Amino acid sequence: MFLNNYETIYILKPDVTDNINLSLVNYYKGLLKERGAVNIIVQHRGRRHLSYNILHYYDGIYVQMNYQASGKLVQSLEKSMRFNDNIVRYLTIKQDSLNSINIY
Repeated sequence: MFLNNYETIYILKPDVTDNINLSLVNYYKGLLKERGAVNIIVQHRGRRHLSYNILHYYDGIYVQMNYQASGKLVQSLEKSMRFNDNIVRYLTIKQDSLNSINIY
């Protein structure tokens, strides 16, 4: 099965504790592994000011995940994020593989 490269960034409410943040990271990392994702890299981007307020919040805690997975897995990951009250926004983009870039 061919796996695509994906990057998912999600924004947590600013009042989320470090314990909840860590448990969410572990939950989503486990979900990805369990469903066949590989090369999972999680980066905490920290608390940042939002360009516009979301649900009356002006700041958010950013977490970035890079991984290789199938499209079906991305759908189930985003569905899980949609129903999590601590996440105010999420975005997944499909990245082109580095092998397809030709430099002359």
